[in-house]
Amino acid sequence: MAHNDSDSTGTKDRRTKDGRDETPQERADRVWSEMLQEVRVSQTGAQILFGFLISVAFMPRFAALPDFDKNLYVAAVVLGAIATGALVAPVAFHRFLAGRDMKPELIHVAARLISTGLVTLPLTITAALLLLLRTATGSPAVAWVLSAGVLLWFTVTWLVLPQLVLRRAAARQRAEGRGDVEASRGGQGRTGGRPGR
Repeated sequence: MAHNDSDSTGTKDRRTKDGRDETPQERADRVWSEMLQEVRVSQTGAQILFGFLISVAFMPRFAALPDFDKNLYVAAVVLGAIATGALVAPVAFHRFLAGRDMKPELIHVAARLISTGLVTLPLTITAALLLLLRTATGSPAVAWVLSAGVLLWFTVTWLVLPQLVLRRAAARQRAEGRGDVEASRGGQGRTGGRPGR
């Protein structure tokens, strides 16, 4: 098979910016497959939690809950419905776009839907936990403190840590890029000198 866009070694130049040797279509297929794996993990938890939340309203003790707890329950159910819907939506979206050569568009929309699901899922869990702890401990203060701690945990592990990893990787890439430039200049970048001085 003949290679187009060959470099001096005769291999096809298909490297993407992340260093993989793949065509845009292969990249789209890989990214979509990775997204489906993410959805499978989070979707199961969202569906189980949502199913549990729906059943709570049919328990005898529900009618005796104070108004605040009933409102908290409604908020948790609505957030759970949004999380479940957002995490299932990429599959339905794929069903409509399958075979139409629109995978990049699918990935763009699915990424936003998954992000929505991954924001509303910890909010659902926190609201459900607050409701449960208010009922189980009988102490609203303890319930709020523990629930806030869990929400903080989600924030750190789901948002802050990935951002830290991205920043460190970007800093490392910038440092490696400077090192490559310095090496190509023969070390002049380290002293700040310019050619011709």
